[in-house]
Amino acid sequence: MPSKKFLAGAATSNITPPLGVSLNGGMRDRAASHIHDELHARCLVLDDGDVRIALVICDSCMLPGGVIAQAKHLAHGHTSLPMDRMLIAATHTHSAPTATGVFQSEPELEYLEFLIPRISDGIRRAINNLAPAKVGWGVGKVPQHVHNRRWRMKPGTIPTDPFGGKTDRVKMNPPRAHANLIEPAGPIDPDVSVLAVQHADGRPLAMLANYSLHYVGGTGPGHVSADYFGMFSASVGRMLKAGGGSDPPFVGMMSNGTSGNINNINFRAAGVRRQRYEQMRRVAHDVASEAARVHGQIKFRDWVSLDMRESRVKLGRRLPTKADVAKAKFILSQGEGVVLRSIEEIYANETMRMRTWSPVKETLVQAIRIGELGIAASPCETFVETGLAIKAASPLRPTFTIELANDYAGYLPTPEHHQLGGYETWRARSSYLDAQAEPKIRKEALKLLEQVAKSG
Repeated sequence: MPSKKFLAGAATSNITPPLGVSLNGGMRDRAASHIHDELHARCLVLDDGDVRIALVICDSCMLPGGVIAQAKHLAHGHTSLPMDRMLIAATHTHSAPTATGVFQSEPELEYLEFLIPRISDGIRRAINNLAPAKVGWGVGKVPQHVHNRRWRMKPGTIPTDPFGGKTDRVKMNPPRAHANLIEPAGPIDPDVSVLAVQHADGRPLAMLANYSLHYVGGTGPGHVSADYFGMFSASVGRMLKAGGGSDPPFVGMMSNGTSGNINNINFRAAGVRRQRYEQMRRVAHDVASEAARVHGQIKFRDWVSLDMRESRVKLGRRLPTKADVAKAKFILSQGEGVVLRSIEEIYANETMRMRTWSPVKETLVQAIRIGELGIAASPCETFVETGLAIKAASPLRPTFTIELANDYAGYLPTPEHHQLGGYETWRARSSYLDAQAEPKIRKEALKLLEQVAKSG
């Protein structure tokens, strides 16, 4: 048995906003009027005696790189944990405060100033909770709740895009069970990946799960909610019988995999009317049940080695031309007020906000090894094809990808999906990377996975 001790610590930090704050998740701004369930930064720190890493999953729609970097810097100042040994990601709940401006939702400075130390505090508290631990991993499947949302339609049935173009060959979120549907334009990933940590005496300490599902939704108007990500975190703790006043408390965590083109709607079937939050609970229960089943089959280890690498990549941006800007100015000049009513006005406003952007976006890609488990981190709303390709080519088994990590760089369609067009490719602050960004990020992630695999 190795002489080194494997340590782990977990903690949550409350990041619930005040009522009245702007909420992300739609093309029109909404104000928070009710807290349905509290939001958290859920933190897990692992230490093999030589390498210490922190994994943080935040109940947020998307987090800008500047906020994440400040949280990492603050945590580093208090703990000396290197900033390149921290992964901080958003879940992509669509009922959380705006932290990154897009469409008609803009962040409020007061909330960002509150968010930064709360994330840092979560890392510090997880480090305070470090204790001897055991670790293991496994993979299950829940295929019934993931559906590709980009569909091929019968010729002539796809609407004009917001810029007046008619080149889209797929439609995002088409009418359900409609006669014009042909087939989904891509696959799904049904995997539920599980990283589980126990105290030395076998009590559950934490679980980080990963599932490629955009979000579920079905909240009340103006409700703040962590969506199924938060419900999973509570449900899996109950299923593992990890409650009962455990000190420190068990921390469940659900990270988003590669869900840029995946949601919870079965477009082949007619819709079913459900009560608010009912579908969230169904998804959370089913995914937590499978994660608990996998947990029961895991062989836990007293010690494994860790490694983590990151690199900065430069990606091209698709920016508006002078003609695009002139057209956008005209569209906005015809509007009736501050609130933008039409899809054309909304995208014209995005054009105006992007007109002075740099043509290059620099962002982070990461890879982590925990024993033989691999984790890749993407800053984008990553398509499932990218996640499946990384899993297939990774030298580590199993491997999964955490999206919306360390930055927000918008959607990441593959070059093939750029050719198909559709919502996820329409130029906006939510989709601006060029068609070669996906191959660059995938290549960089695999290069980093190779590096951490060789260190084991």
